Amino acid sequence: MSTIQKTTKAIYADALPEIIAKHGVTNKLAGPKIDKICLSMGVGRAVQDGQILNVVSEHLTQIAGQKSSITKAKKAIANFKTRIDVKLGCHVTLRGQKMWSFLDKLVFLAVPRIKDFRGLSPKGFDGRGNYNMGLREQALFHEIVLEKLEHNQGMNITICFRNSTDDMSRDVLKALSFPFREK
Repeated sequence: MSTIQKTTKAIYADALPEIIAKHGVTNKLAGPKIDKICLSMGVGRAVQDGQILNVVSEHLTQIAGQKSSITKAKKAIANFKTRIDVKLGCHVTLRGQKMWSFLDKLVFLAVPRIKDFRGLSPKGFDGRGNYNMGLREQALFHEIVLEKLEHNQGMNITICFRNSTDDMSRDVLKALSFPFREK
């Protein structure tokens, strides 16, 4: 990020006292805090072709800047042709500086590249302040080389908050320039 534009961490630090005052929290340590960001990709095609999972895991590692781990099926489901311990996806959990740099990439680079974008869904909150969103293709991130991309894969992003409600989390994300659509 350039030094002219503020990072999401600086924007968060500036907006936090105002959000705490708005919601009547007296102690600043009891205010909402972004705890971690969880990225995951479920690859159903990995049941037939295991090499797809290696490529997708490599893409998630490039996007996150941290090695992703491969997830296995916990149950056998006949309709999905899965058995126990079959590799089905990958995930990574970001904390600290990598979390803030990923938020910068998400807000300022990836979200503006979404086709026919009308805003992020305001219904993605889970009742405890965490926000879930999905992207239909990983090609939105500039780390992915489009010439080498064989098939697009969607990803789930969960922003986990501590000491927060849905309203406080929504205010924090709006302060971080998340473009929510109007209801």
